[in-house]
Amino acid sequence: MQTPHRATLRGLLRGRGFRRLLTVRILSQLSDGVFQVSLAAYVIFSPERQSSPADIAAVLAVMLLPFSVVGPFAGVLLDRWRRRQVLHLGNLARFGLGLATAALLLGRAPEWMFFASALLVTALNRFILAGLSASLPRVVDPAALVTANAVSPTLGTVAATVGGGIGFLVHQVLPPGPRADAALVTVAALLYLSAALAAQRIGPDELGPERHPERPPLRRALGTAARELGAALRHLVRDCRPAVHALAAVTLARFCYGVLIVVVLMLSRYTFNRPEDAAAGLASLGRAVGFSAVGFFLAAVVSPWCTRRLGLTGWMTTCLAGAAVFVPALGLPFRELPGLVAALLLGVVTQGTKICTDTVVQESVEDDYRGRVFAVYDVLFNISFVAAAGVTALVLPLNGRSVTVVAGVSAAYAIGAVLYARAARGDRSATG
Repeated sequence: MQTPHRATLRGLLRGRGFRRLLTVRILSQLSDGVFQVSLAAYVIFSPERQSSPADIAAVLAVMLLPFSVVGPFAGVLLDRWRRRQVLHLGNLARFGLGLATAALLLGRAPEWMFFASALLVTALNRFILAGLSASLPRVVDPAALVTANAVSPTLGTVAATVGGGIGFLVHQVLPPGPRADAALVTVAALLYLSAALAAQRIGPDELGPERHPERPPLRRALGTAARELGAALRHLVRDCRPAVHALAAVTLARFCYGVLIVVVLMLSRYTFNRPEDAAAGLASLGRAVGFSAVGFFLAAVVSPWCTRRLGLTGWMTTCLAGAAVFVPALGLPFRELPGLVAALLLGVVTQGTKICTDTVVQESVEDDYRGRVFAVYDVLFNISFVAAAGVTALVLPLNGRSVTVVAGVSAAYAIGAVLYARAARGDRSATG
């Protein structure tokens, strides 16, 4: 089993289609990292603001919930439009919107205009990520999907973290204020342009979807989008029970991750550093993100090996159960060093569950439905993340220190591990 795996990994890195798709992902998510740090600096770590968990929840709701409404309908387009064009034009649009956002910051425009522009950038981001996931099976063999899902999304996440690191460094050098934030957004815009140019190097039809003459015109397809989404969901429930259970597990993991993100943000701003020292708070957050990125990379390294020995469901269950143990052990001291170790391990288990879920969905869902299913998958991510921030805002103190919240996250991970393991055994019994 080991030799074929090595051959598959070498083949992935040699494959032109995979390399080009990976390049688009890395450039896109590198840009996202820079852009997101500029948002964090402006909304959370601005010296003149005293941000609270409720502020973070409100920002996430504004940024993510609108796309959660339109996201499933975007899946209809992903199953009809050439996915290569989605990647090219989507990143080109983000280039223009990024420049507009920078201009709004420099011009000290009303805050709602800034958020409206940032909202469009974020909405296109989720659309592009769904397109990248739906395109991956078009450039790799089915037997290589586990390795491809370990390499591609994980390197994209690491790229986003590197982009965030670039943003942190730039923000440490420049005086805090609108000019620094505008400079970061401009850098992100230029990287979005590079991603658009990289997408042009992919063949126009290489990423699919297959052309079906019997499909109705786009206008009529959009009019029947709800019915088609229902068909995709019925396909999931009727024919893809393992995918349903994996999606439920990864949604729970995303919720827990969202809660811990808010905790880390508040600890970085008000506990690990003096509240008035916004630059030090941003640096603490940057260290946590960096350690988490190392965890994402380790997940890419160990997940193929672990899935060969434990199976996809066994590795996902192990990730959830492991988080139930290390989150309270390292989180309850509320000190930065144990928190950094927890961030590293959280990166491993969070990305490990995503690698498994991506593979289960790609293996279980037919290509004609895949774009819509990944759009729904992405919406689940958004809603669970916003819900996590909303729940945390109700119970988390300003300094981020809450034994109840950390213990509750640990219990959620443990319950998720038990329920998913039970469901996975039922899936094996049904197919065996």
